[in-house]
Amino acid sequence: MNYYLAVDIGASSGRHILASFENGKIQYEEIHRFYNGMDDEDGHKVWNTDRLFEEILAGMKKCADLGKIPVSMGIDTWGVDYVLLDKDGNKTAKSYAYRDARTEGMDTEVYRIIPENALYARTGIQKAIFNTIYQLMDARLREPDTLEKADTFLMVPDYLHFLLTGVKKQEYTNATTSQLVNPVTKEWDLELIEKLGLPAKLFGKLSLPCTEVGDLTPEVQAKVGYNCKVILPATHDTGSAVMSVPDTSDDVLYISSGTWSLFGCELEAADCSDKARSANFTNEGGYNYRYRFLKNIMGLWMIQSVKKEFEAGYDYPGKKADDDYSFGNLCARAEKETIDSLVDANSDVFLAPDSMIAAVKGACEKSGQQIPETPWEIACVIYRSLAECYMQAAEEIEDITGKHFEKINIVGGGSNAEYLNKLTAARTGKTVYAGPSEATAIGNIGAQMIADGVFKDLSEFRENVFKSFGVTEYK
Repeated sequence: MNYYLAVDIGASSGRHILASFENGKIQYEEIHRFYNGMDDEDGHKVWNTDRLFEEILAGMKKCADLGKIPVSMGIDTWGVDYVLLDKDGNKTAKSYAYRDARTEGMDTEVYRIIPENALYARTGIQKAIFNTIYQLMDARLREPDTLEKADTFLMVPDYLHFLLTGVKKQEYTNATTSQLVNPVTKEWDLELIEKLGLPAKLFGKLSLPCTEVGDLTPEVQAKVGYNCKVILPATHDTGSAVMSVPDTSDDVLYISSGTWSLFGCELEAADCSDKARSANFTNEGGYNYRYRFLKNIMGLWMIQSVKKEFEAGYDYPGKKADDDYSFGNLCARAEKETIDSLVDANSDVFLAPDSMIAAVKGACEKSGQQIPETPWEIACVIYRSLAECYMQAAEEIEDITGKHFEKINIVGGGSNAEYLNKLTAARTGKTVYAGPSEATAIGNIGAQMIADGVFKDLSEFRENVFKSFGVTEYK
């Protein structure tokens, strides 16, 4: 039996998914789950990559404990964040988190060098203030020594792969989220990088998903109890999630629904038009140079945040000691509410508020709508607002591409949110197919299985995802 290990790390948690191919279907089990979150350090939000790496090793060791040694493994994470290393492989700066406020005003600094519309025409990546380009501009202006000392730039999953193997590879799909990759050459835009005053030596050749990174180092082998190949998945979690969309048709809409909702379709060539820029769509790199033409919508981050606040004891009218704040109950109870208030889920006020509950209530009050009070009312407002954003995004994508889509595939953890799926079908007028929920890990596994010859290509893998996991349909 060949086993494949996907390490899927999101902004709030990570998991090790061990998979095999049995009786014509992909089988998997979760063998390790761990906490992830931003730490506050010296007034900044940062990632504790040492803690993440220890959790990666702990989960890998469980494979040996189970007697199920993987032939390969790969790591995917969120996008845009990076690590700078010196010649000895040591960090030259903190591992800043994308929700840190240090990039405020950095868009203005970038646009002094290249106008916003010219930057989009050149990269096809939507403006988001946390994009790597603005983070690196902050480093250049406020911490220039960190760049001067640096010899290598690695996105977070590239860095974790380096810790496992000692090999430095820069993976394509995640690199595109930096807003520093040329969609025509499909490599780093070194002319743009030098124009921004960034050291070109930090940026090397990009590698596609399915590329072998290397074997585990002897030190790692001693800790986990075995050796295996490290294979690049689409290291940007959305790239992996989209790989597992169980639909082989050319024209498919998808929502990768998790902390963020990534709503889009696949294109053979990037759309860097001003129309696409005005609608704030992005062209992120996908498997085999496909383009994920999509829009970032705030997503379940809002629900995750209010859930955490209620669990911490936030008070509200009619509160009971045994109230259940699980995602399933919040979703089920929200469906019974009648409040019709809406907020703009894409507003920056929901990016990293001190209190998400206060942010939602404040937005409703400011717009003169009914203010939600209970967890179920607040959840209802969030779910309805997300569905409204999905409807708008669907209309925009059809207008820009000139295509009509009859269905939407929702993958990721949010595919379990039945009320949101119903709202999405109702507001968009399209049939919704929900699942698989572990889309990112399955896509990660898919890249490893394609590399190992289990599947000949992406289409065959997607057919098997449908066969293995099925979908739930919402008319």
